Amino acid sequence: MPRVELSAGGIDYQDTGGAGPVLVFTHGFPMNETQWRKVLPHLAGYRCVLPTLPLGGHRTPMRPDADLTQRGQAHILADFLDALDLTGVTLVVNDWGGPQFLVSEGRADRVARLVLVACEAFDNFPPPPARPLVALSALPGGVWLMMKLLGTRFFRHSEKTFGCVSLRGVPDEVLDGWFAPATGSAAIRRDLRKFAAGTPEAPVLLEWTAQLARFDRPALVVWAERDAMMPREHGPRLAELLPRGRLVEIADSSTLIPEDQPEELAGVLVEFLVDNGAKPVPAQP
Repeated sequence: MPRVELSAGGIDYQDTGGAGPVLVFTHGFPMNETQWRKVLPHLAGYRCVLPTLPLGGHRTPMRPDADLTQRGQAHILADFLDALDLTGVTLVVNDWGGPQFLVSEGRADRVARLVLVACEAFDNFPPPPARPLVALSALPGGVWLMMKLLGTRFFRHSEKTFGCVSLRGVPDEVLDGWFAPATGSAAIRRDLRKFAAGTPEAPVLLEWTAQLARFDRPALVVWAERDAMMPREHGPRLAELLPRGRLVEIADSSTLIPEDQPEELAGVLVEFLVDNGAKPVPAQP
């Protein structure tokens, strides 16, 4: 897997290559790029770039002094786009909502289109079902205990943990990949703890989110109809806030629409891209 060195540390990423328009996909906490494994096969003609951000599922620790707060993570994502010199990017977000803060931080110049898929928004950082885990991670030894619990089928598939993010259920082999880094590395657990503790209070989150009104480029909001994590009313609110926002709701899905409805999500995404000047480029023979 390719890797790029940033001031905060190294970021691994997947890159499908090709001459097509660039789509950058972010992931949730503590997940990695495999969150999008079912969607990528439906995006022929696009260059898909998937960084593994330091949200707890990353495989190599960041530098000890790295800023891994919500704001810091947004800057890491922006630094990643700079390092690869990616321009005209379609930024696709699911679960973790922090990439939207590229706008409030004044670092969205490389983003031509924004796609928010069932993600944290407004003051829903973290969503209520995730708050007990975040509180646990703040305690001494809490992240270690959380990872041990997530190693059990009962806990990881509970409707109070990862059992609520997908109606289909995330396969154990995928969850194993998400949880292995923090289970095996004290330094990764340190990074996870820094992120979990790095969310500002609600007034700050609302102030940052309000800055989306300045994003004057095409935006798509894709929301799940059966989501226990992201309030259904947040989808229409985001679409209304974004000057060029459009809302699509997808039935029979929870937060991880890429897991529950990958083909439908890919179809909605391609339609949005084509309508907004990002047509696929066929691979050369």
